[in-house]
Amino acid sequence: MVLGNDASSSSSNMVDTNKNLSVLVVDDDPLLRMFHDSYFKHFGLKTQVAQNGKKAVDLFHLGASFDLILMERDMSVMDGVEATKVLRAMGVKSMIVGLTAPVSRRERRDFMAAGLNYCFEKPLSINMASFLLKELNKNNIGGNNN
Repeated sequence: MVLGNDASSSSSNMVDTNKNLSVLVVDDDPLLRMFHDSYFKHFGLKTQVAQNGKKAVDLFHLGASFDLILMERDMSVMDGVEATKVLRAMGVKSMIVGLTAPVSRRERRDFMAAGLNYCFEKPLSINMASFLLKELNKNNIGGNNN
């Protein structure tokens, strides 16, 4: 959060910088899905949601692409580990960020090994979201990486 006279222009600049970026929020918890969806819309990203890993994979099979994928680990139908493996096997190059409840180091390591770029405990904090946006902008991602 920026405080002071330039706060509104800084917020506006951040939205302008991110307006060409897109995010897919994959989570079976409707409240967290809505929270993360709203969070990234606030930062100016185009957002879409999926209720499980299979729906996320299906979107990519239909030709969708996103710069960032927020992937919950534990979901029904297809969990985040399996969905991440399938997306990477399909050649998806988007930044995939795992979201988990508190888990063991082994479970986090296994999730990372599936092809994540980062893994955080959910929900994302403003600092984590800002870090991810900086990484996306630093890597000049904005053309969707499927």
